[in-house]
Amino acid sequence: MALTDLAVKNADPKPKPYKLTDGNGLYLLIKPSGKYWRFDYRFNYKRKTLALGVYPDTTLAHAREKLDKARKLLANDPPVDPGENRKAERASRTAKNESCFEVIAREWVASYMLNKSDLHRQRVFRRLEVFMFPWIGAVSIDQLTAPEILKCIRRIQAQNKIETAHRTLQATGQVFRYAVQTGRAIRDVTHDLRGALPSHNVKHMASFTEPEQVAQLLKAIEGFTGSFTVQTALRLAPLVFVRPSELRKARWADIDLEKKEWRFRVSKTNIDHLVPLSTQAVELLEGIKPVSGHGEWVFMGGHDPKKPMSAAAINAALKRMGYNTQTEITGHGFRAMARTILHERLNFDPYVIEHQLAHKVPDALGAAYNRTKFIEQRKDMMQKWADFLTYLVIRAV
Repeated sequence: MALTDLAVKNADPKPKPYKLTDGNGLYLLIKPSGKYWRFDYRFNYKRKTLALGVYPDTTLAHAREKLDKARKLLANDPPVDPGENRKAERASRTAKNESCFEVIAREWVASYMLNKSDLHRQRVFRRLEVFMFPWIGAVSIDQLTAPEILKCIRRIQAQNKIETAHRTLQATGQVFRYAVQTGRAIRDVTHDLRGALPSHNVKHMASFTEPEQVAQLLKAIEGFTGSFTVQTALRLAPLVFVRPSELRKARWADIDLEKKEWRFRVSKTNIDHLVPLSTQAVELLEGIKPVSGHGEWVFMGGHDPKKPMSAAAINAALKRMGYNTQTEITGHGFRAMARTILHERLNFDPYVIEHQLAHKVPDALGAAYNRTKFIEQRKDMMQKWADFLTYLVIRAV
C-alpha cells in the first residue's frame, strides 16, 4: 500500500531500524537518528540502493519525483545506473548541465563497459580522466569541435605516447557515439580526426615458432632447477597456452580433472572460457595437487600461500634459463607459439584455434564467442598439440 504524508509524519523511531514501503522500490527507512528515503533497484543483475533524501527536508512527493527520475534512467536504451549517474554529476562540479563531456563519459564507462574486465575499464577511464576531463570535461558535448579534441590528443602525442594518444582518441569517439545514441549530440566529431595521428607500431610478444626452437625450450624447462611450483607452471604453460595472468591465477575450484576441463573467466575480455586438458596437462596438475590442493590457488605464492604465484615468476624463470624475454620468448609468447604451429605444422583450422585462444571473433552469421563451440575439435586439437610437444622433447634427447 502506498504511503501517505500522515503515515510518514507519524512514523516513530524504534530501537531497531525498520522500513515503510511506498512501491516501485521506494521506501522510508526509519532509524533512531532520523527518516531516510531509499530506492532499491537492480542493475546488471546486482542489487543496489540509492539514497533519495532525508525527511522532512525531502517530502513524500519530492521523493517520488526523484524515484521517477531514477526509473527513467534505468529505462534508457542502453540503461544508465542512477547511482553512477549521480556520481558523475557530483564529480563534474563545474558542469552546467547533464550533457557535459565528463558526465556522459562516466555514464558510458559505467554502462557500456559492464562486460569488460575491471583492469581494462580502469585503464580506459584513467586515460579520459587524465588527458580529457581537465580541459573539456565541463563542456557540453554538443559544443565540442574536432580541433578542441585534437588539442587534447596532441598533448599526449607531445609526451611521445603515441599508442596512448590513439587509445584515448578511440575512447573519446565511443563517448561521442554514446552521446549520439542518448540524444545529447548530433554526430561523432572524432571521425574528422582520422589520420591526424601517426600510426603506432604494435609490439608483439616475443615467441618461438620453429619446432627446433620449441624443442630446445621444452628441454630447458625440463631441466629448470627452481621451485617445483614454478617448474610445473612452466611445463603447463605451453600445453594450455592461456594468458600468463590466467595461468598464475588458476583455481582448483575451476578445474575438473576427471572431466579433463578447466573453466574460468577470461581476464581480458571478461567471458567464460573452457580449456580441454590433455593427458599430459592432467598429469602435471595431479602432480602439484598434493602441494596446493588444500588451498585456493594451483600455483601458490612463495612467500604467501594465500596469494597466487608472482606475476613475474614465469618470465624470471625464462631469464634464469638464459632466454631474452624481450626478443626470444615470454610467458605470453606460448600463445603465439601454439597459434602458429597448430595452423602451419598441424593443419588445424585457424577459427578453431582462435576459439581456444578465447579471442572474441564473430562467425559469418555474427554469432558471438561461445566457450563450448568446436569443443570436440578443440579437445582433439589440445591432445594432439600436447603429443606433438612430447614428440619434440623426445626427438631433442
